[in-house]
Amino acid sequence: LRRLTIQQIFESVISTHLYPRSQISIFVQVVQSDGGDMAASINASTLALIDAGIPMQDFLTACTIGFVDGTPILDINYTESASSGPEVTAAIVTKSRKISYMQMADKLPIQHLEKMMLAATEGCLMVYEILKKKIKAHSYSLLHARGTAPS
Repeated sequence: LRRLTIQQIFESVISTHLYPRSQISIFVQVVQSDGGDMAASINASTLALIDAGIPMQDFLTACTIGFVDGTPILDINYTESASSGPEVTAAIVTKSRKISYMQMADKLPIQHLEKMMLAATEGCLMVYEILKKKIKAHSYSLLHARGTAPS
């Protein structure tokens, strides 16, 4: 189920027209889990595709938000997730801020949905900033290792 979901999410951002008669496969194996598996899988897939040089129209970032005592909590862990409060996992296309994926566990009163989605968007944008910095640093280190880094 996760593999199919990730495939569908990334079909909208991968520039597949550049790879006619080709297949791009994404396989994710969760080795250790402390909550937020789907969000971590989406973020790891984004990094893997970028590292592999697969052209994408934009970053896809994800986060999981829990709702505990009337307050949205970003990046909930397993203990917070087990508290049986509402939980939303969302992925956004960062430039357009369009929701590419949303999964909700448990019931959430409608008056809290907007607050949760705002928190999800902010969380995804924070993940984007972190990933962007790491990708730039990694790219620069690769250029430096090859002796082609700009001075």
